[in-house]
Amino acid sequence: MLAIVLALGASIGWGSGDFLAGLTTRRASLWAVIVGSQATGLVGATLVVVLAGHRWPGLHAVWPVLLGGLASVVAISCFYKALAIGSMSIVAPISAANALIPFLAGLAAGERPSALQLAGVALAAAGVVLVASERARAGDTIGVAALPNEPAVEPAAVTSAQIAAHPSRRNQRRAVVLALAAAVMMGLVLVGYDATARYDALWAMLGGRISSAVVFTVVFLVLRPRFAMRRSALPFVVAVGLLDTGSNGLFALATTHGYLSLVSVLGAVYPVVTVLLAYGLLRERVAPHQMVGAVGALAGVALIAAG
Repeated sequence: MLAIVLALGASIGWGSGDFLAGLTTRRASLWAVIVGSQATGLVGATLVVVLAGHRWPGLHAVWPVLLGGLASVVAISCFYKALAIGSMSIVAPISAANALIPFLAGLAAGERPSALQLAGVALAAAGVVLVASERARAGDTIGVAALPNEPAVEPAAVTSAQIAAHPSRRNQRRAVVLALAAAVMMGLVLVGYDATARYDALWAMLGGRISSAVVFTVVFLVLRPRFAMRRSALPFVVAVGLLDTGSNGLFALATTHGYLSLVSVLGAVYPVVTVLLAYGLLRERVAPHQMVGAVGALAGVALIAAG
């Protein structure tokens, strides 16, 4: 039961952080949100590890999550590129299926969830895919986050793709491949958290943040994108960094108390949190199929918990 609570806590944190990041892009550029939240998360994770007195467990323990940090940058890059050339209604659901990788990894490692839990997994996964199946709509500012730690708002590059309502078949095929790559890469990130958490969950949290922060910094220095942030956005950026990094830690800890195959699915319901927050706080429209998906995902979570 503790694993379920921790995984759901991670999902709530990721969904809330993605929603808040999308909201913050009204006051700051996308790169300002990314860089600021990465820096905040790095500082926060370092303080937690130092104050908890957890020493360096060795490269043999941390290398999986260090590679995971690199994979997360690749995942986000592939996801945004896919959005820029393809349809969001196709790209987002594919990317949101990233929990399939750790689910299969858990089964391959010998985990055997009950029949009721497997039914819950199927229901939750289908619900998340439905929630993420969102077409870009005029007037909406918060989209569905198909990857954890990724602002729930389409980047500026997507605007040009939206002008052409029907991407070419070639671009759509490329977008599907990129979305699949994003899903696989983010799935490997979650597997990396599990591998390092077996030695130390807090170092799993810190190691992943160190890796992604370094790579994002290098990319930022090379690309030199627009960086703009109002002073009023700073508290929100800090909150995003703490939510995302804290959620990473909760997920890592959850893998030490339960099956990776189940924890990964429970952690993957964060798009439901993002959509419900956008609906409840901003009154943004939720399509009927998304509401059905949200109900289905929550029902799946209940089955997993009951099993």
